[in-house]
Amino acid sequence: MISTGELKKGATIELDGKLYSILDYAHIKMGRGSAQVRIKFRDVRSGAIIEQTFQAGTKFQRARVERREMQYLYNDGEFFYFMNTETFEQIPVAADKVGDAAKYLKENDTCELVLYGDEVIGVELPITVELLVTDTEPGFKGDTATGGTKPATLETGLVVQVPLFVEPGTKIRVNTETGQYIERVQ
Repeated sequence: MISTGELKKGATIELDGKLYSILDYAHIKMGRGSAQVRIKFRDVRSGAIIEQTFQAGTKFQRARVERREMQYLYNDGEFFYFMNTETFEQIPVAADKVGDAAKYLKENDTCELVLYGDEVIGVELPITVELLVTDTEPGFKGDTATGGTKPATLETGLVVQVPLFVEPGTKIRVNTETGQYIERVQ
């Protein structure tokens, strides 16, 4: 069991027979009465986002999820294929289960699949990934008085704002949680 005081983003709980992933939560203290907790959930199977309020101290059933390190192989438009690096077993994962992680995945990258029993319920990426810039406009010296940015298309199709000195063919590090440029990689 998990109490409202032990909540954290990304935790998976069971509520009314469904699996929910916690996206955000806020403790609310009213002038009179007991404290409440407003939780924003994502239904793991359907993808629907729900927001509910509970009394402080409410307990939830923690879902027993397993994280397995896998290597991303390829996608065929409908499924993304991952390989267990120990058993070499290939697992197809539906595109809707991969979600936004698809923007950061390139062939042979390592990530973690989140499993509930034998069912894949999500993909967890490392905090940062290194991607190659495939297309961006040229940046001209003196364009701005302060550090300016421009859009750049990366090898996975993701578009991020990068500094003016970044050119096509440059490898950059991107934060997978915010989708922002961090630094140029040598």
